Amino acid sequence: MLPDGFDCAAFVAATLAEDLGPGGDITSQAVIPAEARFTGVMDSREAITVAGLEIAEAFFRTLDPDVAIERLVEDGARVVAGTELMRLSGAARAMLTAERSALNTVQHLSGIATLTATYVDAIAGTGATLLDTRKTIPGLRLLEKYATRMGGAQNHRMGLWDAAMIKDNHVAVAGGVGPAVARAVAAGIERIIVEVDRLDQIESALAAGATHLLLDNMGPQMLAEAVALVDGRVPTEASGGVRLDTIRAIAASGVTYVSVGRLTQSAPAADIGLDFAAV
Repeated sequence: MLPDGFDCAAFVAATLAEDLGPGGDITSQAVIPAEARFTGVMDSREAITVAGLEIAEAFFRTLDPDVAIERLVEDGARVVAGTELMRLSGAARAMLTAERSALNTVQHLSGIATLTATYVDAIAGTGATLLDTRKTIPGLRLLEKYATRMGGAQNHRMGLWDAAMIKDNHVAVAGGVGPAVARAVAAGIERIIVEVDRLDQIESALAAGATHLLLDNMGPQMLAEAVALVDGRVPTEASGGVRLDTIRAIAASGVTYVSVGRLTQSAPAADIGLDFAAV
């Protein structure tokens, strides 16, 4: 199921409008007879975690409401190279016009889901949970965060509105961790995430009312010390520069969460193809 608040019809319409421009698909209109029909198969060319098939389907249905589509796997599935994801049969022009938009979406979202699954596997058994971040492409946040969920992560805050996150710049202006947190509490904010990069900031943040501590750019040993100081009073989150080769040691420190911006910043597109044949 696609994320709450995501308007699939509007996304598909805007994407197709960008691609079609003022003249439409002039290649298909010129080369492909109006009555021509195609069958097609979308498949993975590598091992991936799938995300975005429902949106891909919407592209084809928007241009050909009578298209026949058989979705062979569901989002969140881990598949091997060569797996068929979707079979289609419909108007050739419509399928060719929708092809790139559909593929771009599935490749991008499956790439994020696949990278996320790799990080999830890397911390299996540590007890820590993987989180995404707000480091998303403008306009695509709901979809990119949906893709991280398909890969097995949990979503961090969705935006600036659903939790306070007090970082170093906020602390500098407010005059310290304690005063910054106190102001958030006074404003009636329920979820108050506080970034700390020193152990001596922990008690002042907790005393002022922090509900979640983000332990910024700490190594595994320092993280373990921070977790011991917090002693379960609030969730703890390791963040900053986390890589695939370092995440397991970080997660093993005892933190509740590990957040990784790379999930949405650095995921390569998944290798997914779509081959057509004339009927």
